Amino acid sequence: MAEKTTRVVSGGFLPPARRGTDWPDRIATVLMWAVALLITAVFVWIVGDLVLQGLPHLSWEYLSAGPEDAGRGGGIAPILVSTLLILAVCMAVSIPLGLGTAVLLSEFGRRNQFFGRLVRYSLDVLAGVPSIVFGLFGNAFFSITLGMGFSILSGGLTLSCMVLPLLIRSTESALRAVPDDYRRAAAALGLPVFTALWRILLPAATPGLIAGLVLGIGRALAETAALLFTSGYVDRMPGSLLDSGRALSIHIYDLAMNVPGGESNAYASAVVLIGLLLVINALTFRAADRWLHQGITPV
Repeated sequence: MAEKTTRVVSGGFLPPARRGTDWPDRIATVLMWAVALLITAVFVWIVGDLVLQGLPHLSWEYLSAGPEDAGRGGGIAPILVSTLLILAVCMAVSIPLGLGTAVLLSEFGRRNQFFGRLVRYSLDVLAGVPSIVFGLFGNAFFSITLGMGFSILSGGLTLSCMVLPLLIRSTESALRAVPDDYRRAAAALGLPVFTALWRILLPAATPGLIAGLVLGIGRALAETAALLFTSGYVDRMPGSLLDSGRALSIHIYDLAMNVPGGESNAYASAVVLIGLLLVINALTFRAADRWLHQGITPV
């Protein structure tokens, strides 16, 4: 009888004590901590191995000089420039198209359920397509049909096709998670649709938008197969977007697989790639934080 009654403690009610039933919670907690520690250990192992093997070979000369002897000597300056240009083309195309499509699906696609379901299903299929297929498509369409050849522009546009499904779906989910009270309040105040989107909805959906953007940047920077068929292998300094350019991921693959004695520079290039990804992600989070604090303001 005493176990079925509640006890009043400090003005509140506590449920009846249940002895011997907390061991499943303890086991679940131990398992979660074990999984988290395992994932952290694998991450530290991989990054630590790259840093230990590659950091001794890093120098200012390595970052500012061109490759020599098939990459065994020299540096990676033209490859860094090509990588940044490919990423810039990819993001310049992906961000406007991704935001526009996500806004269309989340804010206006509700009126046409069939159209929304069709687009979402297509995006889910595209997100699961292997990168080599995107590379073949980019080679056939951008390089051959549009006459861009093996170029930075062809590689960047191909990567944008890969990034768009991730960016659209994450942004759409973030916009749908914004409470409808925000939309009703904006409509009650008579705000134009664009103003409500830019000043209220998009800042409120910033975490989801940044998650998709970071995933897209990471996939674009680490992509190899798609760029083999589009941007090419050339390791000289590009003069324009129509010149061929070797990305860092291709350079690492080439040094590790095709160049005997290139393992040390492959490790160094991998460290540079990880550092570049961390810097870009940090800048993205900083820009998003400023937009988040300046976005939802009185109009």
